[in-house]
Parts: sequence; structure tokens; C-alpha cells
Amino acid sequence: MENIKTAISIRKSLFEQAEELARRMKVSRSGLFTLALEDYIRRQQNRELLAGLNAAYAGEPTPAELSLLRESRESYARHLEDEW
Repeated sequence: MENIKTAISIRKSLFEQAEELARRMKVSRSGLFTLALEDYIRRQQNRELLAGLNAAYAGEPTPAELSLLRESRESYARHLEDEW
């Protein structure tokens, strides 16, 4: 995998925290930034996926879905009657 050098500007206090964390984790500063960015991107992708799922299921059920739901409830009720 090809690496690309980049320069970023961050607050001094954040840089110092990153330095300390990288030392404790026994990884390079670049490694820590890479891990953090990968985690951030994965979380953002998950948020986008969840938003898409929420949008897809936010609408009212279609007539076919309502019919299937009614049939499922009736079948379940008959099953319960048979058990009791």
C-alpha cells in the first residue's frame, strides 16, 4: 500500500495528547493519526448507513406490507389458539 506524506495543523494541546497516547500505545504518531482517521471514516460510513436505513423504513407500510402483516398476525393468533 502506498503511503503519502501530508502536513496538518492542530492545536498544541491536541498534539501533546496525541504524542502521549502514541507513546503509551507504542505506535508512531503517523500510525496513531492513521488509526484515528480510519476509525473516524468507519464511524461516518456507519452513520450514513444508519441514516439510509432510517430513511428507507420511515415511510408508511405499503398495502402489500399491511396485508402480509395482517396475515402474519392471524397465523400467529391461530397458532396460539392451538397451543391453549
